[in-house]
Amino acid sequence: MHNRTETREFLLTRRARISPQQAGLVTGAGHRRVPGLRREEVAMLAGISVDYYARMERGNLTGVSDEVLDSLARALQLDEAETQHLRALTRGAEPQAARRRKSAKDQVVRPTLQRFLDAITGTPTWVRNRRMDFIAGNPLGQALMAPMLDDPSNRANNARFVFLSPASRSFYPDWEKGADDIVATLHAYAGANPLDKDLTDLIGELVTRSDDFSARWSAHNVRIHRTGIKRIHHPEVGDLEFAYEAMELLDTAGWTMFGFTSEPGSPTEERVRLLGSLAATRTEQTQDSER
Repeated sequence: MHNRTETREFLLTRRARISPQQAGLVTGAGHRRVPGLRREEVAMLAGISVDYYARMERGNLTGVSDEVLDSLARALQLDEAETQHLRALTRGAEPQAARRRKSAKDQVVRPTLQRFLDAITGTPTWVRNRRMDFIAGNPLGQALMAPMLDDPSNRANNARFVFLSPASRSFYPDWEKGADDIVATLHAYAGANPLDKDLTDLIGELVTRSDDFSARWSAHNVRIHRTGIKRIHHPEVGDLEFAYEAMELLDTAGWTMFGFTSEPGSPTEERVRLLGSLAATRTEQTQDSER
């Protein structure tokens, strides 16, 4: 993803979604040639010159100060995730940003991390990277995500599963929202990591192979997901509803750990216990066959 192209299209789509009324501007009754705000209106709201804002909207963020970014974020009514995305694009425009970042393929699961995951019982827990690859999980996490993990065409990648596998629409009852969230998250990651070739290769693949992904990508929405509700229909145990918590693993850039919890005494809690029992039985059978 080219930094200038992403910057231009991100600012254009943010400007187009805000009406003069939403921005608190009084305008005449004449016909407006552009959706949303005009460039000069954004510049006025941000307290910068029209030429300066036009340079930014052409994709040139080199040397833009934090103060200008804050003013522009207020003018465009950006939320937290969008403001972070704009700052990431600005960092990516600086000359020192041309350093190659460590590839996710270069990172390995520490034995201590795997032991920690395995020590968590009763709660499906796993780790993914910024590409949405399933990196590691406890037995329940692996059992929960088995429909994605067991199909080699997904290559243990949840984004590929969602957009390229028909099975995902049954597995995720709220497929549309989940698809929106994945694309918005990938957009945020791509803006912050423009030189991550593994990530840009995945995005290029999905844009090419999935119209659903391509349409969402062109909207340039970004989002932060730290907690929420996830509904899953598991082929072995049926409908499940979880509250999830997302925790960044700071020692390994781009890795996030997810824990899925269920309400005590709920049908989901009972079905998760059944899922764990089925997974344990399969593990025992596999071990027996290898002896």
